[in-house]
Amino acid sequence: MTDTMTYHHAEQNVTDMLRDAGLRPTRQRVSLAEILYSKGDRHISAELLHEEAVDANVPVSLATVYNTLHQFTEAGLLREVAIDGNKTYFDTNVSDHHHFFVEGENKVFDIPSEGVSIGSVPKAPEGMEIVRVDVVVRVRKKV
Repeated sequence: MTDTMTYHHAEQNVTDMLRDAGLRPTRQRVSLAEILYSKGDRHISAELLHEEAVDANVPVSLATVYNTLHQFTEAGLLREVAIDGNKTYFDTNVSDHHHFFVEGENKVFDIPSEGVSIGSVPKAPEGMEIVRVDVVVRVRKKV
């Protein structure tokens, strides 16, 4: 199989994925999705995805990257992981799971599913339902 055939096959899978999620497969969405999903499950910031897009000669603004990531999240293709109020990562693994955050390195990675046990959660306020519970465990290298 040639590189062109492999690339076209990957592009077709991304196009189908976007259509299945109810998103129109624009050139920018397809290009960003290919960059996002070509490296397996990962956690990425908008800034890093923008940098990877620029490196791949994909002409896209940082604002477009943010908008696309939020559209993918709303469509269920990504999971948003908020760290503090000022740092957000987007996770290509949308299954229910929790995360470690490495302070000082701004790195996020998955906690194995058996690593967290939640005994109980509070009752949702009147007229609301719990969507999911996110646990972020902050770690740092020992000194």
